[in-house]
Amino acid sequence: QNEINEVPFFDVQLPYELALKIFQYLGKAELGRCAQVSRTWKILAEDEVLWYRLCQEEGYLLDMSISDHSCWKLALKNCRAREHMLKTNWKNRVGAVSQLRYEPGRVLCDVHSCDGVVMAGYTSGEVRLWDTRTWDYTAPVLAAVPGPGGAGAPPHVSFVRINGSLAVAAYEDGTVSVWSLLLGKEPIHHFQHNQRIQALALAPGGTALATASGFQVKVESPDDKGFWQTPGTFEIQKLVNFLNLVPDVTGSPVAVAAAEDIVYLLKAEDPGKVLHSVYGQPVTCLDVSAREAAFGIKTFGWLLNEPNQILLYNLETNQCVTKVGNSIGDFSCVNLHNSPPNMLVAGNKDRRVRVFDVRRGEAVCSLYAHQLGVSAVQMDEWKVVSGGEEGLVCVWDQRMGTKLWEMHARHPVRHVWFNSHSLITANIPEEKNPRGSSITEDDPSVHRKYRGIIHCYEFSVEQLAVESVLPICRSSYDELTGYNYNIGLAVPYDSI
Repeated sequence: QNEINEVPFFDVQLPYELALKIFQYLGKAELGRCAQVSRTWKILAEDEVLWYRLCQEEGYLLDMSISDHSCWKLALKNCRAREHMLKTNWKNRVGAVSQLRYEPGRVLCDVHSCDGVVMAGYTSGEVRLWDTRTWDYTAPVLAAVPGPGGAGAPPHVSFVRINGSLAVAAYEDGTVSVWSLLLGKEPIHHFQHNQRIQALALAPGGTALATASGFQVKVESPDDKGFWQTPGTFEIQKLVNFLNLVPDVTGSPVAVAAAEDIVYLLKAEDPGKVLHSVYGQPVTCLDVSAREAAFGIKTFGWLLNEPNQILLYNLETNQCVTKVGNSIGDFSCVNLHNSPPNMLVAGNKDRRVRVFDVRRGEAVCSLYAHQLGVSAVQMDEWKVVSGGEEGLVCVWDQRMGTKLWEMHARHPVRHVWFNSHSLITANIPEEKNPRGSSITEDDPSVHRKYRGIIHCYEFSVEQLAVESVLPICRSSYDELTGYNYNIGLAVPYDSI
């Protein structure tokens, strides 16, 4: 590739390939210093193989090959600059915020999102999808299976779940509809339970789904030809409160169900496996990763040396790995699968958000967050996003333990999801049929009060910050001195 056959290394001459193998152990700063030694070393230190490997090691452009970029050093520089810009925008709340709206007279029932695609179910029985990645918020309606005879009002939506390929909705009358995100608005699968559905789970990366109705847990998945089948039906002794499917499982799906004070590991070959059971200590929250399950347990206080805790179980050995947290309040939410390795974040009814290092078995930081208890949490390497029962969404700097900013809406926060550049939150009302209100009429003020709301924040402001302000109000300055409160409005010194 280069016209250099031998590279001077002090008092010896090395072949180019051998010198390249030595340079591959250097980092970015060392390669920059080596490039200043001589012209030969500069050519060697800027070799595309070295910078492509550095870009991959830092987690950038993983799906690209070395031939996709002509200058990988510049590509790495651009990726790092974008990451720094996004982090700065997150901290300063610079970006565009929008509401995913719906027509009057409907109350929000459940919200779920995956990779920027938001799914919402309403009391009208309708299910809507928004793709926030394209900034096109015309929400298509997913068609439901018509009821018997088509008589009566459609049932409310109980639960919605979405992943990269499927969207699933469970209704109040026990019906479940499954749509493919690739095939269109008509459901590809539909089945019925005799009783109300208490929990719904969808595998994050697969096509398996699980439902809990009465004392039965049912797992459904398509075979190789696309025909839906039931790999397992499990009978549970108690009513299921929480249900998750283990991601990245080869073979038949594996589910984890929490029924009052018992946690089951449901496999087709071992249907009645009890993962954890302590009489009188109900499970208050549950989350599952590929190898572990984390859940909070509630004690009633007669054992003073055993306060409420979060237990972490290994799903391969079925053994308890560690116990974290010593709290008087109940743990109301826990997030394990989105957290960094060896970390988990949990919210508690004692108003605190706690980040735990499971290797040390102790809390890294404790954040006093919400007046009525924490209802949703998620974290990454440097920040924590939490939602509370009072409707407050808070963004925290995890290492500093400080609140960066907050946003308030009327109803409890039931869903929080974010990635590097966007944040989706959902405030879902507890009361689905408000009494004494004219919500069924076209009264926008009353409907705004009761309907619930979905917010979408976009922190990639190069494309979106200007568009979020009306053209007549935009400032003609390139940079504003001081803090402009995230609004690029014109000031008296502009040329309007």
